[in-house]
Amino acid sequence: RHYRVTFTAVVTLVGLKIFVTVPCAGAGGWSPLISDRYQWLEVDLGRRTQITAVATQGRYGSSDWLTAYLLMFSDTGHNWRQHRQEDSLGAFPGNSNADTVVQYKLQQPVIARYLRLIPLDWNPTGRIGLRLEIYGCRYTSDVASFDGSSSLVYRVNRRPSWTAMEVISLKFKTLRNSGTLFHAEGQRDHSLSLVLEKGKLLLYHQQGRMNECEFQFLVQLSVAAVRSHGLQKPILPNRNFHGCLENLLYGDLKLISLAKQNNPQVTVLVSCTLCFNMFKKHRHDNLSLKCAYMLPGSSLNDGQWHSVELHFSQDHLSITVDKDEGATAHTSVPLPLTSESHFFFGGCPSQGSSKECRNPFKVFQGCMRLLTLDGQLVDLIKVQQRLLGNYSDLQIDMCGIVDRCSPSLCEHGGRCTQSWSTFHCNCSSSGYRGATCHSSMYEKSYVDGSGPIRPQLIYCNMTEGSTWMVIQHNNTEFTTVQSSPEINQHVAHFDYSSEEPLLAAIIRQSEHCEQELSYHCRKSRLFNTHEGTPFSWWVGGLGEGQIQTYWGGALPDSRQCSCGLQDNCLDSSHYCNCDADFDQWTDDSGLLTLKETLPVRSLVLGDLQRPGSQAAYRVGPLRCHGDKNFWNAAFFDKETSYLHFPTFHGELNADISFLFKTTSSSGVFLENLGIKDFIRIELSSSSEVVFSFDVGNGPLEVRVQTSVPLNDDRWHSVRAERNVKEALLRVDDFPTATQEAPVDGLVHLQLNSQLFIGGTASRQKGFLGCIRSLQLNGVTLDLEERAKITPGVRPGCPGHCSSYGSLCQNEGRCVEKTNGFSCDCGQSAFTGAFCHQEVSATFQSMTSITYILKEPYELSRNASALPSYIYTDITLRGESISLSFRTSQSPALLLHVSSFHREYLTLLINKQGKDSQISISWSFLTWMLPQKNKMYLSINFTLEAPYLTYIIIVIMMFQIDQNSREDFNLTSDVEFNSVKCLILGRVRESDGLDSELAEFASLGFTGCLSGVRFNSISPLKAALLHPDSPVTVTGPLLQSSCGFSSSENPYAAETTHSLSDQPGSVDPRQPLVNAIKSDSALIGGVIAVVIFVTVAVLAVMARFICIRKETYQNQDVKEAQPEEDSHEFQLGSQADSPSGPSENHKEYFI
Repeated sequence: RHYRVTFTAVVTLVGLKIFVTVPCAGAGGWSPLISDRYQWLEVDLGRRTQITAVATQGRYGSSDWLTAYLLMFSDTGHNWRQHRQEDSLGAFPGNSNADTVVQYKLQQPVIARYLRLIPLDWNPTGRIGLRLEIYGCRYTSDVASFDGSSSLVYRVNRRPSWTAMEVISLKFKTLRNSGTLFHAEGQRDHSLSLVLEKGKLLLYHQQGRMNECEFQFLVQLSVAAVRSHGLQKPILPNRNFHGCLENLLYGDLKLISLAKQNNPQVTVLVSCTLCFNMFKKHRHDNLSLKCAYMLPGSSLNDGQWHSVELHFSQDHLSITVDKDEGATAHTSVPLPLTSESHFFFGGCPSQGSSKECRNPFKVFQGCMRLLTLDGQLVDLIKVQQRLLGNYSDLQIDMCGIVDRCSPSLCEHGGRCTQSWSTFHCNCSSSGYRGATCHSSMYEKSYVDGSGPIRPQLIYCNMTEGSTWMVIQHNNTEFTTVQSSPEINQHVAHFDYSSEEPLLAAIIRQSEHCEQELSYHCRKSRLFNTHEGTPFSWWVGGLGEGQIQTYWGGALPDSRQCSCGLQDNCLDSSHYCNCDADFDQWTDDSGLLTLKETLPVRSLVLGDLQRPGSQAAYRVGPLRCHGDKNFWNAAFFDKETSYLHFPTFHGELNADISFLFKTTSSSGVFLENLGIKDFIRIELSSSSEVVFSFDVGNGPLEVRVQTSVPLNDDRWHSVRAERNVKEALLRVDDFPTATQEAPVDGLVHLQLNSQLFIGGTASRQKGFLGCIRSLQLNGVTLDLEERAKITPGVRPGCPGHCSSYGSLCQNEGRCVEKTNGFSCDCGQSAFTGAFCHQEVSATFQSMTSITYILKEPYELSRNASALPSYIYTDITLRGESISLSFRTSQSPALLLHVSSFHREYLTLLINKQGKDSQISISWSFLTWMLPQKNKMYLSINFTLEAPYLTYIIIVIMMFQIDQNSREDFNLTSDVEFNSVKCLILGRVRESDGLDSELAEFASLGFTGCLSGVRFNSISPLKAALLHPDSPVTVTGPLLQSSCGFSSSENPYAAETTHSLSDQPGSVDPRQPLVNAIKSDSALIGGVIAVVIFVTVAVLAVMARFICIRKETYQNQDVKEAQPEEDSHEFQLGSQADSPSGPSENHKEYFI
């Protein structure tokens, strides 16, 4: 039955006892004579009551009302406990005027007889004034008191019917920090024990003889002590419970009520112990001080009660802490203390200076009780009434300590420590960071974000077109199974290196997953007939998985292999090669790609008991690539458009991350409202993002001001986090802005409306632009699916190339896609996802590549009439050539270009004395780099150069490697029209070339060419990767990685960005199947090193001999050579003489 108690009269205060009278007129209210924080109103409800709500109102017809107050509850009128909202905030909001009623519903009903209201703040222009209403209902209960030696035992004399769950419930209160609340024993020595250990509740489950996990039927329940009849020892055998238990229930049975009725199933065991005074009466010259104190933390500041006993006389002092469990210290110092001396507890008075009391340390923060002086208990109520001693800033008859670490607000296993006013999280061993260990200390992944999955190591294979995540298991090798008449089946289980939550998240969010499943057989059938019982199967999927009866490359539930799907099995009457049952080795292999059936958990192979049956299987690692949520985007093209999702639940911790791009200067990204609480992220100006929220303490804002505009139609990242201690906001790579939360404020974010994305409920300040990859507490919202059914919002986002177009390298062209972008490498000499991989090939002297261009319109009919165009990508007055080479040949032809007008352009390597030169020649003009560029001619072409040489040529500009550019001015009538073909390597038709160039062209090129590009044409790439293009290849041509630069290349840092190009590196993605080859590789490596060192020593000796010989030869040449010819360029100077003994292999990076 609900009732309410209403107080509307002035309350008379006699001493500190409250007498309440209710006049008939019903006017007025409570208003104490003095308005300060030491006033309180106490209500006696007459019996224990379940209180559900409290309502306040100002004093009638006045300006007196409360704006904030505390609520205290008690069963006895003493030892009050403070009621806190959300386990942290004690203050309740009050009134704003004298007439409005403000009601607060308690989140959990409070059972108490006494209620005390303490004013904290009131109307500054008035006084404390109050009318109070209390809502609740009657409460009845059965209570039993235990003195530490008594107990209650309930025995089950019949086997109960089986139930899915058995419930034991109780309420308790105690002054002791340890004790056994109950000990339940089941069949086969199973037991459950609920233990209070140093203020914490611990539940112990002990398994029985059968080592079974589930608890068997209850046999005996011991309360407040352990009365064990089984074989196991109790958890705390000497720690019986000392206190009171209320409403002790086993299922629907009220055990305390049964004990009162003398039920034979319930036995009450009572034992009596003698009680005596611990302190004898002392003489007046000896004093004894005893107290118990409590404070939060660890050791003596662990939040538990500790006792302190101080005994002192004129020349002796002893102090004991925690009696037998603690320690005692003694000293001999003169202490002129008597029973008339002043004693200060907790600290010295703050007003004035007292010679009698000085604080050597910080003042005490905590609780004290049972204060005894010389054997006499100090009456703290008299102290509160100021009849005995004095006090300040003190709450008497209650302990207001807040255990800020129970429950712990530290996430992901962070360890909680606390001080008097706050708590701290130690995240050192959790893999997370932040005030509450909420954010991962590693790079954020799409799999989990800040979710519950702990950081784990996986391998990523980046050598292919896509980046593959590779999750290994315990057996990726080919495993052979021999026939045995004693074994009907071979069963293999696969344990993966990643934990189950991570495995599920990877499979769920990847665009594609696959796993190889191979079965090699000889007289070992796989599925038998299509209608018969299968001999073999595998179990796959998340959790325990499901039985699958199809093989790699086939469709689920088809009971087929890939050959059955392609209709090319060895026996057309079967759907698997192995089902043909031939006495020869064959196989059924393929990839499993249905994510719902991955990963493979176990494999069962049958048909192995027949003589001659042999089989081998392999289950490869799980491989996944792609993030189906990374490009998940929505485009908002109207200010009134928005997307809505269910309410965001981020009561204690909330992290939000997304990317946006816009041309607008303002707009709301996200908003979620509650009754009073809210959370919002918005673009307030073109260079500022604001994160605002309210959890009941008033609005808080975190702002990030950027130095660049954010409405530049490029992607920008936003990450916001709010926890119970602070709020953070980060935009792109700008410094993170932080706002600390109020101390002892409200912490729960209570929202109840829909979550709005790209707008607000009022349809104002909407966002114009794109939002993608939106994650809330590690969960990605599917913006595209919601946008498909929402007017004014389009799925996907146009214009990705404006942000990511620069990722396409080497003349690659960015191509827009609905979900992201791609790089078109058609006009580039490179390939790969970002046109970053060089296309290289090894040439021999007979190798020739000819790329044929289309003949211009009517050129063959009218040779004198030159068209105004030649080829769409070739200009009339300039060409662009780039390539890389490595060679030991000189002279050598790198590139030859011919036209329909018998004009030509050649790129040559030529010898001139000791130096090598790059030359460009065409039909009516030949020139070379000036001899004054000795710096790069001598450095880039040293005999020992181990790297490629990189050349960029634009007519009128010439550059080698990273050296300075050389410009040349040509006459205005120089034009190279009607290009016919491009030739790499040997030139077989030398029409139009003079005799010297023709001789060079016939030698061909021996070495490595890479990244060849003539304007927009890539002849080497066309020959290797596009055989359908107009290209002709003669002679041996081998695609290789010779174009990759070694680590010795001084320009490799600028031209090569692939870690896989480094020689000698060990690939961490090497599968476990190759681990057995490590010993052989090590031995081979040692042998290779020995051979290399030997060859190197011989090469150095030969080099030294050659240098000395060359010195004499050069001296003879210099004496015979005319001085005027020393700077003359002669194409044939080295044509007739092959490389002398002074030449070693040369490698150049062009």
